[in-house]
Amino acid sequence: MGQNQNTHSVFLGYLLWIFGFIGAHRFYYGKQVTGVIWFFTLGLFFIGWIIDLFLIPSMEREAERRFISGPVNYNLTWILLTFLGLFGAHRFYMGKIATGFLYLGLTGLAVAFPPFAVIVAIGVLYDFLTLNEQLSELNSVY
Repeated sequence: MGQNQNTHSVFLGYLLWIFGFIGAHRFYYGKQVTGVIWFFTLGLFFIGWIIDLFLIPSMEREAERRFISGPVNYNLTWILLTFLGLFGAHRFYMGKIATGFLYLGLTGLAVAFPPFAVIVAIGVLYDFLTLNEQLSELNSVY
């Protein structure tokens, strides 16, 4: 697995970097621990976020070596999670229909019963932490 797999993109990394003060680009490149730190400290008080502007190309190269490419596209899945994750769009794309409907239903319930929003938020955070591994597992089957 020492070759580039065409799984992650520098362009998408920079797009997510715009939201990087919440760690989106770090999660995308498989850096969950620092993604959580960025999430809770607003990009390490914006200093780490600015430094990441220069680190994204190396994060992309590392992710290319680490994750398995295949028919389920990392970039599209990450876009769906980042912008439509509350509705389970990324789960539908990955073929995880039941949990896609679960996200969709819980988000709908959260409109009437706000405590359901916490459950959805936990699910989305779980996916931010594990999405690359989920995609590698799915792609290794094909």
